[in-house]
Parts: sequence; C-alpha cells; structure tokens
Amino acid sequence: MTQRPEQYQDKVTAGPGGVMTDEVGVVTGDLTIVTTCRGDGRADVRVQYTGAEEWYTLTGSPVPVPPAGLQALHDAVLTAARAGGAAEVPR
Repeated sequence: MTQRPEQYQDKVTAGPGGVMTDEVGVVTGDLTIVTTCRGDGRADVRVQYTGAEEWYTLTGSPVPVPPAGLQALHDAVLTAARAGGAAEVPR
C-alpha cells in the first residue's frame, strides 16, 4: 500500500493583482490551490484556474513547513491569495 502525502486543497477567489506563478506570472480570478507535504520538511504549493487542467507553481514554493504544520501554511497561502497583490508563498 502506498501512503499518500499530506495535502490540502481549496478554492479561492484571488484578490486584486492575483497570485504570482513561476511559469506564467500573475494569475487572477477563481483559483484552486493545493499545498502538499514533500516528506523532506518542505511543501509544494500549486495553483490552477478552477476547472482547468494546467497547474502552476506558486512563486516561493517549495517552502519549509512551519512548526504550526501544513494546515497553517495552507491557510496562510489562502489568506495571501485572497489579499492578491501578486501574492507569493508566505515565509
């Protein structure tokens, strides 16, 4: 049996100025954000336009998982995305 990594996924509407991705720059509007523990103490944060197939890396990812845990990191990412301003992964 293969164990799946710890992961959180939510839909969010990005605030004015959207979020910054490594591949395509700023994305805006209705987004799906996934935060996944890599198993090495870091987490990957990916974003897509809700309903699309392409995933992008949120700038700043991978990032160390904070002492408060992956859920706290994911919540901070969602808060940053809602604020917009070309948001990146909070550190």
